[in-house]
Amino acid sequence: MPINKGLMSSNTAEWATPQSFFDELNAEFNFTLDPCASFENAKCKKFYTKEDNGLLQSWAGERVFCNPPYGKEINAWVKKCFDESKAGTLVVALLPSRTDTKYFHDYIYKRAEIRFIKGRLKFGEAKNAAPFPSMVVVWW
Repeated sequence: MPINKGLMSSNTAEWATPQSFFDELNAEFNFTLDPCASFENAKCKKFYTKEDNGLLQSWAGERVFCNPPYGKEINAWVKKCFDESKAGTLVVALLPSRTDTKYFHDYIYKRAEIRFIKGRLKFGEAKNAAPFPSMVVVWW
């Protein structure tokens, strides 16, 4: 049986949120900040780029949509989402559904609303669906 190399690695840690998917969430939550964006893929008028480093910025008073880089730094982003929510900020994150990770058990499970996504998303301009399932995590 051939191995799907896409399951083993990724050419990028950045997965651009599908616009229609974001629009549905935005209709529910009315986001004001995208802390993990580029000029090309920002979903909110207020956003932080890689150079701004959203991990170091305050999210206080915002309604946050977070689609963090899915590489090694994802743990820091999930912790930031959790910490900001504890300070009173609404944070909604689009994340890979990796229920076996430490960050899932430390900052998501029993601490947030989890919405598992049926099927697999097509990120950005991708022709194929992602090689992993996704979930939406809501910290109230």
